[in-house]
Amino acid sequence: MSQFLPLFPLQIVVFPGEDLNLHIFEPRYKQLISDCEEEGITFGIPSYIDKKLMKVGTEVKLTSIEKRYDNGELDIRTKGQRLFTVEDFQAVAPNKLYAGGEIEWLEVEEDEQFLDNEKILDLTRELFQLLNIQKKLPENIEDFSTFDVAHHIGLSLEQEYQLLCLLSAQKRQEFLIEHLERLLPVVKEMENLKKKAQLNGHFKHLKPPHI
Repeated sequence: MSQFLPLFPLQIVVFPGEDLNLHIFEPRYKQLISDCEEEGITFGIPSYIDKKLMKVGTEVKLTSIEKRYDNGELDIRTKGQRLFTVEDFQAVAPNKLYAGGEIEWLEVEEDEQFLDNEKILDLTRELFQLLNIQKKLPENIEDFSTFDVAHHIGLSLEQEYQLLCLLSAQKRQEFLIEHLERLLPVVKEMENLKKKAQLNGHFKHLKPPHI
C-alpha cells in the first residue's frame, strides 16, 4: 500500500542505519526540516544519478539540529531508516515548497551470513592497510552490516546504488566480496608502482644471481 512521503533528491546514496549530516540552505528544504521538527515526520532521499531520479531511496529521520544560522540555514544530523520505491514523484508537494511523492516500502533482508561478513571485514582491513586508511571497523562481527563499509571501499555512485537495490542479504555480501577481490590486486599493483617510482634514481643495492 502506497503512502505520501516528503522527498529530498540528492546526488548521493544513503544506506539504512547511516548517519548523515546535511547543510540546509534552500527555502523549500528549510520548510521541510521545520515540518520534521514540528510534526515529527520523516522524509526520503532518492538518489539522483546522471541527471535522473532513481526509483529506490532511503527514508531518513531528523535526529538533531546542530546549528541555526542568522539567515535561516541549518546544520542537521539525520539517520537512514527504511528503503522505498518512488511510485509517483511530485516536484512540489501539495501546499508545500518541497518535493514529495507516493512511495512503497521495501522489505530488506537483514540476516547476513556470519562467515561472509567476516570475509568482507578481512578484505576491507587489508584494503585500509594498503591505503593507510585509519577508519575504525567493528571488532564484533555481530555489530557489522554490509552497509557499514559501502561508502569506504571504492564503490562508484552507480555501484553504491546497485548495492542499495539488493534486498537479498546474500546478494549484498556476494556483491561486496566480488568488488573487494577485484579491487585489492589493482591496489597492490599501484602500491608496487609507487614504490618503484620512489626508488627511481636511488643507488640500488642488488645481489647478483648465481649463474
